[in-house]
Order: sequence, then structure tokens, then C-alpha cells
Amino acid sequence: MIKSFILSGALFLCAAFSIQAQRTDKKLQTALQSMVSGYQGDIGIYVKNLRTGKTAVINADTIFPTASIVKVPILLGVADRMNKGELAYDSSLTYKDSLLYEGSDILGSFKSGEKIALKKVLMLMLTTSDNTASLWLQSLAGTGTRINSILDSLGFKDTRVNSRTPNREANRGQYGWGQTTPREMGMLFEKIYRFEVFSKTSSERMLRLLGRNFWDEEEAISVFPATIEVFSKNGCVNASRSEAMIVNVPGNPFVFCIFTKNNKDTSWTRENEAWTMARKIATYLWEYYNK
Repeated sequence: MIKSFILSGALFLCAAFSIQAQRTDKKLQTALQSMVSGYQGDIGIYVKNLRTGKTAVINADTIFPTASIVKVPILLGVADRMNKGELAYDSSLTYKDSLLYEGSDILGSFKSGEKIALKKVLMLMLTTSDNTASLWLQSLAGTGTRINSILDSLGFKDTRVNSRTPNREANRGQYGWGQTTPREMGMLFEKIYRFEVFSKTSSERMLRLLGRNFWDEEEAISVFPATIEVFSKNGCVNASRSEAMIVNVPGNPFVFCIFTKNNKDTSWTRENEAWTMARKIATYLWEYYNK
């Protein structure tokens, strides 16, 4: 009986590995491995064809800094409160100087006491990556603690907000504002795309907000035709350049997440190694899925 149980377990594991192998796009996997060979830094990639379900991954379960991609989990927190009727998309907010995060943000140029709609603050966070708007929204979402609880409830164990979040100080020191893995961020984008987060209305609203990215010159998003809808968020600091997106190719949409850290090239020109790699892979994916 014990032998039978062990044999059954072994067969189950073999079947599971067989199914996983079938879901891997071997040709794409080989191409990605070849392209990233020699990259001077740590790189993680998650690609999934949303029609076939086939994937190609490199270090997809490694934790990377989010930089500004943390604004997607923040969006999640605000959307949850709107879905519960605790915040209204069209509501008017009052800006205060105490909200200012020093930098070149649009919202930071407001005078204390000026009014702005919540939907415009959301647009600034996701379209222009406004940090003042983002930190304000993180607070309105119920802080990083509440956002992390939502992420946990959705099954994400590594994607977290670290900044201004109690008991996340060590993680903040290592990863900065937030952390994630290429796979988890790709899965979050897919859940939103399939209207599986909170409600269809919530997911549709989040998609529209993610489809208006201002930062489209150096990044991977720049290689896709302007006629193709892309839902995306990018995040950049000196030694980490990352992007997460769904490219809505008619009949063949796909997820593409590329995260980097410990990059040797910390320059801020279009020729930066991480941005060049992201564009190279994006170009390959576009051609691969449009044969």
C-alpha cells in the first residue's frame, strides 16, 4: 500500500512537471536566454501569451525593487476603497504643502488649499509617475499596511509596499519603496486585464489608467506601434530599470515584465544597457507574436 502511494505520488509529480513543460514556450525561452547572456547586472523576465498560456521566464521568482512600479499596488489599494464605497472617483481633494515630496512633480507645484479631483491624482501617479500624488494616494489607500494585506489576500507573497510602512524598514533598506517578482507583477497585470480584481468596473478603470503612460521614449513601450494598446508601468532608479506591461495585440495579447537590479550601467541616456535590453526584447516579442 505504501509502495502504491509512493508510486502514485511520483506519477503525479511527473504529470505536473510534464504539464509545466508543455506550458513553456521553449523557442522563446531559448531566445531570451541568449539575449540576456552577458548582461551586466541581475535581470528577471516573465513573458506570457494570454491566448495560449505559454510562458518564458528568467529569474521570474527573484525579488526585485519596484521603484515606481509600486504605484500599481497603490492603485490596487485605492481601487479597493472605491469598490467598497469608501472613496469616490469624482471626489474633490484638498492639496496641502505637507504632502509635498521634493522633486519635479506636477502636483508639488500646487498651492496649499487648491482643489483637485481624485481621478486626476490617480492619473498623475500612473501617467507621469508623480511621487507627491503617489504618496498621497498611498495614505488614502489606508497606508502600505492595508495595501500589503490586499496583496496577500490576492495570493501575492513577495509583492509589497515598503516605504512608510511599519515593520518593513529592513525591506525598504534593501529594495526601496516597494518589491516584487517579475512573475507576480505579471500575474497582477493579467488579473486586472481579465477583470478579476474586485469587480469588472474596478478592473476596467485600472486598465484605462494604466494605458496612459507618459514615459515612452527610452523604455520597451517605445518599440510598439502607436496603434497598439499597451497597459504599463515603469520604474527607474540609478541601478534598477524595470517595466511591466500587457501588449494588447489583437488575437495574441501578451504579458511582458522585465526587472533589473545591481546594474553596472547607471547612466540616464537612451543607450543605458537596461533600457537597450528592454527595447531589444520588446522588439523580438513584437515580431514573435506577429508572424
